Amino acid sequence: MNKYLIYLNSRRCIGCHGCEVHCKTNKKLPVGPLLCEITHEPLKAVKGVPKTEFHFRSCYHCEEPFCVDICPTKAMVKREDGIVYVEQEKCIGCMSCAGACPWGIPQLNPDTGKAVKCDYCMDRIDQGLRPACVTKCTTHALKFVTIQEV
Repeated sequence: MNKYLIYLNSRRCIGCHGCEVHCKTNKKLPVGPLLCEITHEPLKAVKGVPKTEFHFRSCYHCEEPFCVDICPTKAMVKREDGIVYVEQEKCIGCMSCAGACPWGIPQLNPDTGKAVKCDYCMDRIDQGLRPACVTKCTTHALKFVTIQEV
């Protein structure tokens, strides 16, 4: 079974945040919770040339996810392919998952009062498509790969 990863080629990223916009659009999320985000290091000089580096952050889909173990309603689920997702109909919005996650990845959707997190757009993956953030990356800095490919 494949285990997935979203990889950022930071030399191609221009920090446009298009990945964040397309993620939110695909998941129909309001302004607020980010399921993926682009951050950057402060500007610095490398061999006399100004440089900044961008970083992509989303759920790490842990081998043994704390968020799955702590969820009192079993709304946080890990699929066989390693994708961790929230079953919205089971979620009560207690956010135990966010407290258990070392990176605070799960966010509260203010419209529904339930947890949301990156699930690699598993609805798209199941159709043979790539996640929205990867598909819409204008500089092709994001790649959706299997861990075996890395």
